[in-house]
Amino acid sequence: MHRGSLFRHADFRRLFAGDTASQFGVFVGNTAVPLLAAVTLAATPFQMGLLTAAETLAFLLIGLPAGVWVDRLRRRRVMLTADFIRFALLLSVPVSWWAGVLTLVQLLVVVLFVGIATVFFDIAYQSYLPSLVGRAHLMEGNTKLQAVQSTAQIAGPSAAGVLVQLVNAASTVLVTSLGFLTSALCLLRIRTREPAPERDGRARLLPQITEGLRFVFSDKPLRAIVGTTATANFFGGAFAAVQVLFLTRTVGLPPAAVGVLLAVGGAGGILGALCSAAVTRRLGQARAIWLVPLFTWPGHLLIPLAAPDWRLGLAGFGLVAGGFGIIVYNVAQVSYRQAICPDRLLGRMNASVRFIVWGTLPLGGLLGGALGEGLGLRGAMWVAVAGEVASALWVVCSPLRHMRDLPTEAKSGSGAA
Repeated sequence: MHRGSLFRHADFRRLFAGDTASQFGVFVGNTAVPLLAAVTLAATPFQMGLLTAAETLAFLLIGLPAGVWVDRLRRRRVMLTADFIRFALLLSVPVSWWAGVLTLVQLLVVVLFVGIATVFFDIAYQSYLPSLVGRAHLMEGNTKLQAVQSTAQIAGPSAAGVLVQLVNAASTVLVTSLGFLTSALCLLRIRTREPAPERDGRARLLPQITEGLRFVFSDKPLRAIVGTTATANFFGGAFAAVQVLFLTRTVGLPPAAVGVLLAVGGAGGILGALCSAAVTRRLGQARAIWLVPLFTWPGHLLIPLAAPDWRLGLAGFGLVAGGFGIIVYNVAQVSYRQAICPDRLLGRMNASVRFIVWGTLPLGGLLGGALGEGLGLRGAMWVAVAGEVASALWVVCSPLRHMRDLPTEAKSGSGAA
């Protein structure tokens, strides 16, 4: 069993390094791709909604069976395959731009298939961590990985905004593809032997999917967590569909300023990652899951007030507060999910949760595009942030409100009992 800080764990360091490269690339891409569509390809609000929907549509299309397939395979191999596929797909964007043949249709197709690879990577990734570091180190591992994500959330968008202004958005997407390649090379160096997956040649797909869903919905705290995350992501998808257009066309910011403002939210995320363990110890894991969103997520209500003056500061403060709360909530609830689930069900449990909570993102993206056309960009932002704040009611009104801590040992069985 590993003792001490996980940074003394050689294979966790390799996972950490790969995650750093991947997350940096993701957040560069999260800014560069919408800017490419909005500024270079002159996308409409509805087309931006389609682009946002395409990023996460795969969770609705294949999210549930992907969990079964991940449980049948070695998870590191799944992650490697997904990284190499994402590298190749995203590399096609700058190549097409340099050749003068890039279109919005190609961008939508690339984003859709990158999303499919991401489904497999994310399910395998969250299922792989317990076998790599042990259940006793899940909180520490998730905290460190969330810190990486939050740091990338600051550095990625600001770097993307500057690069887009200095070169162009299509060339900036190259950074994202190289991030996935670096992640794959780091994963290749991991030496910890992964346990062979349990195989049952008689097991059919549908009963195995049902077993994963039953586990998720048989646990009352987990049901509330899924409700909150799914609702927040639904309105978060609407927010993502219009935020770049809102900042560039309504507020009038140049690409570099958009990158800086989007990066500000990452500062709150870093603070959340650094404080999550202390906050969870102080409040208790159950309270951290409902109390932190209740008091921090309303900060997002300041974002639609943005204007090219002092009100940008209000929007920045709202991004920091919301970013802090989201990361503390995520560390607490993801660690809980991983801790209570038996190893053989980790892929299906994570797939079931991702199917629901990420499956709402493309629907929200379509809603955001429609709201942007019907209510205007500022009106769409108000609806989106109000929905995000209200999503905390699932956990606030759940049994979590009467608890301090949550069980941290894996349950036996599938949850049917």
